[in-house]
Amino acid sequence: MKFTRILGVAIALAASAAVAQEAATVTPAPEQAPAPVATLEADNTPANRGDAQAGAGKAAACAACHGLDGNSADPLNPKLAGQHERYIARQLALFKSGERDNAIMLGMSAALSAQDMRDIGAYFASQKVLAGVADDSVIAQGPNAGRKFYAVGEQIFRNGKADGSVPACAACHGPAGAGNPGSAWPAIGGQHATYTANTLTAFRNGTVWGKGANANAIMSAVAANLTDEEIQALATYLQGLHNVADAPSEEAVAASGQPQG
Repeated sequence: MKFTRILGVAIALAASAAVAQEAATVTPAPEQAPAPVATLEADNTPANRGDAQAGAGKAAACAACHGLDGNSADPLNPKLAGQHERYIARQLALFKSGERDNAIMLGMSAALSAQDMRDIGAYFASQKVLAGVADDSVIAQGPNAGRKFYAVGEQIFRNGKADGSVPACAACHGPAGAGNPGSAWPAIGGQHATYTANTLTAFRNGTVWGKGANANAIMSAVAANLTDEEIQALATYLQGLHNVADAPSEEAVAASGQPQG
């Protein structure tokens, strides 16, 4: 509907002028405070948004197992490169409180403050994960005989299991496995297949990270319906999963020293 009457235009112009005049005399609101204070779930300690530059020095102690840039060479140790700040900080807090059972990480996190955890998380979040290569060998026998390992994993990752017992992993972790920093779903694309398989197996066996209100039992429930073969298939698919635009150069992969099989 068009409003073309001269009276209507005159009223609109008068209103605009009044608003402009009023705005010119209003005292500006004070600037907002710096980054809001966040709380780590495990110890209820406040911490500001992480500082990647400060985190670079604090993360030096992590390099022996996770690599200087978070691309660990040992497939038993998770890659932290590209992982979300909040997710890393939360896991460190759970290690420190003992709510995630790992003797080595308990010792490594014991002296960290909540701010240290956010800074370390920010540093690794600023790094780029170097994806590996998925296993394209053919499954010899069983219900998936004739299919390639990575293809079985891709099916589950993108669509879940046909019987509905396992939802699509991409629903929470994104189509390229980059996760969701807002809801703190972790990035899993490019992760070592060995680490992913071990973790999924632990979830299937009932492992839950966190206790009480901190507990996150989602993955335990999801993995409960995965077979050994499906876990291996998912793990190898995720190892090679990455955004094509973020694919590292051959030189970067070679320099990382990480296994590609």
